[in-house]
This record gives sequence, structure tokens and C-alpha cells, in this order.
Amino acid sequence: MKNNLKEVFGQVIKQLREQNGLSQQELADYAEIDRTHVSDLERGIYHPSLNTVYKLAEILKIKPSELIAKVDSILKI
Repeated sequence: MKNNLKEVFGQVIKQLREQNGLSQQELADYAEIDRTHVSDLERGIYHPSLNTVYKLAEILKIKPSELIAKVDSILKI
């Protein structure tokens, strides 16, 4: 796998967050997680839990399957 899954997921989350005009703090508040966790996800430090994927998708106005599809397309899976 050329790109790291955690890094690509983070890139997608950051892109969608910015498209929705949200700060890391706002996204964290809506998802009920710490802002540093959002930062760590965006930097590819952590894998999100399935619960977090669903929360983030809802806040970012995208279906969880579409979120994963965006990651898949970058990873060329």
C-alpha cells in the first residue's frame, strides 16, 4: 500500500472539515471528542473507532460508506 491508511483517512477528514467550514475545535465539539484527537486523526497518528467514523461522517454531511470510498479511491483499493 503506497499511502498509509491512517494518513489518507486524515487527509480526507481534513479536506471535508475545511469544505464544511469547520475548525478542528468545532468538529471535535460536534463529535464529542477532544480537539487534539481530531488533530491526531488528521495527521494520521491514530485510527478512528467505528463510532467516530460514523459521528464524523454525519457532521461532515457524508455517508460513512462515501467517506470510506474517498479513502479507497486515494489508496486505489
